[in-house]
Amino acid sequence: MANWGRILSRGDVEDRRSFAPAAGGIGLAGIALYFVMSYLSGSEITVNDVLSQLQNVQVEQNQTRGATEFEGSDEYETFASTVLGSNNDMWNNLMTKSAETYNPPKLVLFRQATQSGCGTATSSVGPHYCPLDQTIYLDETFFDELTKRFGAEGGDVAEAYVIAHEVGHHAQNELGIMTEVNAAQNQNPDKENELSIQLELQADCFAGLWANSIRDLAVFDQGEIHEAINAAAAVGDDRIQEKVTGYSNPETWTHGSSEQRVAAFNRGYETGNLSSCELQL
Repeated sequence: MANWGRILSRGDVEDRRSFAPAAGGIGLAGIALYFVMSYLSGSEITVNDVLSQLQNVQVEQNQTRGATEFEGSDEYETFASTVLGSNNDMWNNLMTKSAETYNPPKLVLFRQATQSGCGTATSSVGPHYCPLDQTIYLDETFFDELTKRFGAEGGDVAEAYVIAHEVGHHAQNELGIMTEVNAAQNQNPDKENELSIQLELQADCFAGLWANSIRDLAVFDQGEIHEAINAAAAVGDDRIQEKVTGYSNPETWTHGSSEQRVAAFNRGYETGNLSSCELQL
């Protein structure tokens, strides 16, 4: 366990793990109404329709059952807020030096599903950043999947790396890098995946910068930074594809290989220099 108590800053974390979606929950009565309206309108009801509606109810019921589990701040919420706060400190310092203004993101903890500015955030998507509401969405049970299915060693430093990676996407949004990459993708559709990989690898490099920024605080015990490196390797496109399909197809990569992701993180961690993370568009 890293020495997170050495970090005093806190980020804006909203804990939705206790709540079922107020607007999205339809319940069994809602399903009945859905099918009645479909019948009256002459629409065909398929098996997939039934399964989809039942899945929505299951998500609602699961979240409702957990309503008493997360009352008040718990250890994980404090951890996430600490990691987010230390990332905010770094980016605020870096942007102040460049006469830029840094607007910190929010981090939402949820279970199974919740609403975001980009639509419905689900656990199956994994941790992600929504630029439309400048918010990171995280279901911490993702890390169980990362260890059980993709062979990551796990650990709190690995989880902190993932948060730092998502804050890196927020920094890209703040700096206009996302807009620049989107424009390049529109101009060169054939390079869409290549440019997406560059964006993800830069976020990995930014995560390395964050780890470097707190190194002198003695947050990490000897060897703990390896947890972050191992996590970066575990979420490489090649390793995930090999685990899921048995083979890897570089033409469909969107985040980069394990080797590329580890190299990007190490570049930021070892140099501590923002210029080492520049894109090559």
